[in-house]
Amino acid sequence: MRRLPSSLLAVALLACLSCSKDPPPSDPPASGDAPPATDAPAAQTDDLPPQLAAQLRRQEARAKEISARFTPELQAELDALVSAGYPTPEAALDAILASPHRAPGNADRDRHRHPKETLVFFGLRQDMKVFEYAQGAGWYTEILAPFLAKQGTLYLTGYDGTSEDPQQRYGARAVELFLTAPGNLYAKVQTVTQPDLQAPPVLGQPDSLDMVLVIRMMHNVHRAGMWDRLMPAIHQALKPGGVLGVVQHRATDDADPDQSAPKGYLPEPWLVQKVEGYGFRLDARSDVNANPKDTKDYDKGVWTLPPTLQLGETDRAKYEAIGESDRSTLRFVKVAEGGA
Repeated sequence: MRRLPSSLLAVALLACLSCSKDPPPSDPPASGDAPPATDAPAAQTDDLPPQLAAQLRRQEARAKEISARFTPELQAELDALVSAGYPTPEAALDAILASPHRAPGNADRDRHRHPKETLVFFGLRQDMKVFEYAQGAGWYTEILAPFLAKQGTLYLTGYDGTSEDPQQRYGARAVELFLTAPGNLYAKVQTVTQPDLQAPPVLGQPDSLDMVLVIRMMHNVHRAGMWDRLMPAIHQALKPGGVLGVVQHRATDDADPDQSAPKGYLPEPWLVQKVEGYGFRLDARSDVNANPKDTKDYDKGVWTLPPTLQLGETDRAKYEAIGESDRSTLRFVKVAEGGA
């Protein structure tokens, strides 16, 4: 299995504005409660390597498009959305999913991704402290941020904009763009700065989080050989009994994860056993994101299917009829000292 450098993977997938977090990155590419990312020193990006500089220019152009959509009127609607009282998490999610703040086209994917059912299954509440690991272009982030803004806290990975490491500086600027482009959408989101991209990620103070979400990302964790770095960090940051919510493209049960992960898939029994080996227990599983039409045998892997449609117009109607991938939806709880 080809391993991806974990530091490059982290920056490419955690700080991406305009790409999906699902495909493997093509460009080379969270310590206690942190202040909002907008309070961090401006990232020094004048001397980035050419590939990172080009990627950043694309993200800056995309940020301008996003910023233009968030008019004062839309931001006022967001303020009203956040400040309203909702009797249940389901009611709050209904309002958020129907809100015009969502990026164009994102709501069209609800029928494949079932965000309300998935987050309710995980047990999400408005008063929780939640870390979303590897938010990619923010499909779930735009739902989680207003949901948690009034009573809870949403945390994302942050980077050091003054570091000598160009990956850190690139990541800091990319996260800044991600958080500031959509007006007040992410005003209450907090970031946790990573002091060392070669070290285990930092998600927060020990026993501080109610929930960590890892959505359509575990295949990249496996490809990058990050299990022994990421899983103990998640375990340490979660409160006793805290929830690890996982959504993952699902391979056949007998698949070799070393062979399936580069195509985006992992076998569910293997994945459960792997996660449980780090001090978690599978509390429940759901087939809310199951798709029996997904044959999982595509040369281009899961990215053959929507929304990526990597083959372009070739057999497009066929793959659109299949829909998005078959996915495991798993709720783990922290039960013991982390192992591995």
